[in-house]
Amino acid sequence: MSRAASQLPPAMNAKRAAFIWLALAALGCVVFVAALTLGSVTISPWRALAALAHAGTAGADTVDEIVRNLRLPRAVAGFACGGLLALAGALLQVLLRNPLAEPYVLGVSGGAAVFAIAALLAGATWWLVDAASFAGALLTIVLVLGFARRALAGGEPQEGSPRLLLTGVVLATGWGAGVTLLLTLAPDERLRGILFWLAGDLNGAANPWPALAALAIALAAAAPVAPQLNVLARGDALALALGVSAGRLRLRIYLVASLAAAAAVTTAGTIGFVGLVVPHALRLACGNDQRMLVPASALAGGLFVMSADLVARTVAAPAQLPVGVITALFGVPVFLWMLARRSR
Repeated sequence: MSRAASQLPPAMNAKRAAFIWLALAALGCVVFVAALTLGSVTISPWRALAALAHAGTAGADTVDEIVRNLRLPRAVAGFACGGLLALAGALLQVLLRNPLAEPYVLGVSGGAAVFAIAALLAGATWWLVDAASFAGALLTIVLVLGFARRALAGGEPQEGSPRLLLTGVVLATGWGAGVTLLLTLAPDERLRGILFWLAGDLNGAANPWPALAALAIALAAAAPVAPQLNVLARGDALALALGVSAGRLRLRIYLVASLAAAAAVTTAGTIGFVGLVVPHALRLACGNDQRMLVPASALAGGLFVMSADLVARTVAAPAQLPVGVITALFGVPVFLWMLARRSR
């Protein structure tokens, strides 16, 4: 056996992968039903499902309106945004070979937010807001990668490079200053809504279907190249030896990660640390095979954000907390723990 072939990951256990995906999907269904039933008004599961089954019929009552117009869009948006952020985090961690990389930490979410707010304040239509958000996310990734390549040229290893994280932190700080500047220029009547949106808020996600479509597109683009990601994660030399076009693969994944982060930001604001916590937990529990990890990250990310939003809606009911606060309470300790492990 050649040296290149010996470095390939073992064949994926299809039954094990299917079990992981089905388990995550089943847990997601349970949390989805809980999201429809729990809140300041408790609704039985059967009544909530009946409200969905009779969507569009005449004679809808208050319960039907709560389920269809408030809780259903919020639950779908939570699943879509969580899946997008976790998928983007998993892809960035493979390409940058750094488990601490994720859209929020690297400033990708911040770049998307700045461009989206600027477009909103300029009165742009929804598709221009989405396009601006995508441009901000892609620009941030390009800047991070540009500085990472300079570190490589200087002899600094890419894996675990402190310059990579430092670049992301600096960019995130710069985008935060840009957000502050835009907020000072925003009209007073729009300020409160933008602030809640920036904290990661699903309360205003009345139309979650574009985000769900973006998740399907991102998965369809990333899943077929998961075997190549396994090779790329072991270095460009092995990828070249096995005929993997590293440049094209990176460009594809950069675009997918940017699309995922932008779609999540325009739907629910800057929800942090989902792309860090979810892929890392899956790697610890299930291994680092991207063929399993890419779909599992999307499912587990959706499950995580739906659960966090359920806590945000119920822990201080009838008041509602931004879901980004809940994810940060989980994500910050995990990030510090991972950072401490890597510094030893």
